[in-house]
Amino acid sequence: MRFRDRAEAGRELAGLLSDLRAQGALADPLVLALPRGGIAVAEPVARALDAPLDVLVVRKIGAPHHREFAVGALVGDDPPLYNAGTLERLGLTEESMAPVVERERQELRRREERYRGGRPAPDPAGRAVIVVDDGLATGATARAALRHVRRRSPAQLLLAVPVGAPDSVRRLAGEADRVLCPHQPAEFSAVGQWYEDFEQLSDTEVLAALGR
Repeated sequence: MRFRDRAEAGRELAGLLSDLRAQGALADPLVLALPRGGIAVAEPVARALDAPLDVLVVRKIGAPHHREFAVGALVGDDPPLYNAGTLERLGLTEESMAPVVERERQELRRREERYRGGRPAPDPAGRAVIVVDDGLATGATARAALRHVRRRSPAQLLLAVPVGAPDSVRRLAGEADRVLCPHQPAEFSAVGQWYEDFEQLSDTEVLAALGR
């Protein structure tokens, strides 16, 4: 199984979520995409549910000498959320990660300002919030996003991803009321391997999707 692109993956999720709504779930839905990749998946979802679409900017905290290897994640002004076991295995401490966190927080704020242009973030309180990304590898950013939203009292909290590592899906089951992940291949190394087109989205493309 490979998706042609993120839009195709989003349409599959949209069908599943539309079925849930038809069963009486997902009252007053709000779709929050994890940019950049999640926005292209979330757009068909928001359209199918006739729901507002916004972004929830999350930054991965990468190891100092391997920035793509996540040791934690960061959302808004929340404290960084670390994987304590990973920090210990790599001989890192929260204090030693402080410069990385500051750099990622600056980029997070830049993106929030770029994507929102000063408008406030939507209030999830009392709503069915669907957090959407293009896939689930370690689950670090998704966990930080879900905890951030949970503290703001949604009526329901769902994580919707087209494809994910089975272990990560299981670990996140306690963070959301429902984790919707239709494809959980046993041999999972990276999200991109499950897409024919996995080009990085630009800020301009994110803004265009929000505008639509």
